[in-house]
Amino acid sequence: MKQFLLIAFCATSLTAVSPTLTEAAQIKRACLASDRAAATRDRCNCIQRVANQALTSSDQKTVAKWFTDPHQAQELKMSQSAQDDALWDRYQNFGQMAQAVCG
Repeated sequence: MKQFLLIAFCATSLTAVSPTLTEAAQIKRACLASDRAAATRDRCNCIQRVANQALTSSDQKTVAKWFTDPHQAQELKMSQSAQDDALWDRYQNFGQMAQAVCG
């Protein structure tokens, strides 16, 4: 379960926008900074590659924050807005892809 959560937290959308240098690899950095044993450099690199395919740079910025404050993810999940629902769907898709590719 912890491994799935790590992968899910490292998740990203198929309409990815090329991130700027300062925004690049946000998911990878957040993954590596987490204190999870499964957060190896190779796994975090893999998760970032999946994130680049599955999430926009804006999505990645939001998801990266969830590593330090997972409650934000819960708040978004419970939100009633269509925009938040769409992000949550992309995030779940990212988590499934990351688990399949990087698991």
